[in-house]
Amino acid sequence: MDTESKKGRMGGKKILPRIIIGTVVLIGLIYLIKFVWYSIHHEETDNAQVEMRLVPILSRVSGYVDKIYIDDFEHVKSGQLLLVVDSTELDLQLQEMQADFNQSLSDIENAKASLTNAEASLAYAKGNLEVIRLRQTKASNDLIRDKSLFEGNAITRRQFDDSQSNSEVTTQQLETSQMDVKVAETRLAVLSSLVKKAQSQADLKNARIGQQKLKISYCRIYAIADGKLGKRNVDEGQFIQAGTPLFTIVNSQSQWVVANFKENQLKNIYIGQLVKIKIDGYPKLDVQGKVVSLSEATGARFSLLPPDNATGNFVKVTQRVPVRIEIIDAGKYKDILRAGISVVVSVPI
Repeated sequence: MDTESKKGRMGGKKILPRIIIGTVVLIGLIYLIKFVWYSIHHEETDNAQVEMRLVPILSRVSGYVDKIYIDDFEHVKSGQLLLVVDSTELDLQLQEMQADFNQSLSDIENAKASLTNAEASLAYAKGNLEVIRLRQTKASNDLIRDKSLFEGNAITRRQFDDSQSNSEVTTQQLETSQMDVKVAETRLAVLSSLVKKAQSQADLKNARIGQQKLKISYCRIYAIADGKLGKRNVDEGQFIQAGTPLFTIVNSQSQWVVANFKENQLKNIYIGQLVKIKIDGYPKLDVQGKVVSLSEATGARFSLLPPDNATGNFVKVTQRVPVRIEIIDAGKYKDILRAGISVVVSVPI
């Protein structure tokens, strides 16, 4: 009886490990079948990340930072004042420009007054010309009449000489008056040009004033999008150059995924296809997405130094093609999605 009990216990001890091993093998086989089945019916890549629109905030003017109203990683709204650059020097330049512009307005008024005088002088010269023309006509007629009278001995030689001299004098006066009219007309044209020149100079100075005011307005730097600031690269009192990047705003209103699929996976991917997105930091969260576009070039083509296969050292490497994926109901995940975080994209086929 004891012998049979020992044999039973020994037999039980041999069977239990077999059951455990069999169970483990069965579970492993089930997972293997599921993995193979999933691999056959899905295209998957872990070479994917969340992308957001990064909006750089640059300075359009050079100067010293007067005041900063934000700090690292703060939420900002479009139109919010971020930074002020000291504009004292620009304001003084504007005052100088405005004084110069006012002087130009005075020059215009002076030029217009001179033009008015020139117009009056021209009118006077033309009037004087008409008077002298009438005198010359009368003197010419008198000379013709006196010549006939002199030839008929009706007047003396002296009277005839006086008539002839008067005709010559009025003729000379007529020529002089005609020259005066031409000079007045020329002076009028010159002064008219000076008025236009003064007006053009005033317009130029006014345009420069507008440019200066625009430059002064650039001293107040505003957010151009809603989002969250990155690291601040400037402090109060620091001198900045025009074009210097000051902040970067991560636009939380624009979120998508870029998945880099292997070139041999693209045959099963098309625009409008629904995909599953697994976020590495939130593995239990199921996120749905949709393929919206496929790149026309591989990622290597966009590198700073793209590989050239014609150099003689060609090694064939499977290339990857960026695929843009829209996150469905992205607003639900805006508090957990961050630009650059890794995700796994699975496309059912």
